[in-house]
Amino acid sequence: VQLQASGGGLVQTGGSLRLSCLVSGSIFSTNDMGWYRQAPGKQRDWVATIFSGGRTNYADAVKGRFTISRDNAKNTVYLQMNSLKPEDTAVYYCKAAVPGTPSIVKYDYWGQGTQVTVSS
Repeated sequence: VQLQASGGGLVQTGGSLRLSCLVSGSIFSTNDMGWYRQAPGKQRDWVATIFSGGRTNYADAVKGRFTISRDNAKNTVYLQMNSLKPEDTAVYYCKAAVPGTPSIVKYDYWGQGTQVTVSS
């Protein structure tokens, strides 16, 4: 399973970015997909999850500003980030939780990360 994240960049406070993560090597529609981020010197934090059935969850820090979505036909998960703040600056990683056998067992795969920098 391979994940390729893209869409990061430099944006001013209040701006928007959309991250994409293309997944190959799995049945994408059965994966639970997530976004995480890691700021310099800090641990990697969970940002958002979209489950295979479409249900979503968000960290409190991004709720109301970020939207996670998926396009199963394109094997891609997205993270729309609006009203960006300097504290959103981090490397953003996508993660696929791929069902094994039995399907309740999940295996995690990570993308390479994409840098998001929000200037004040």
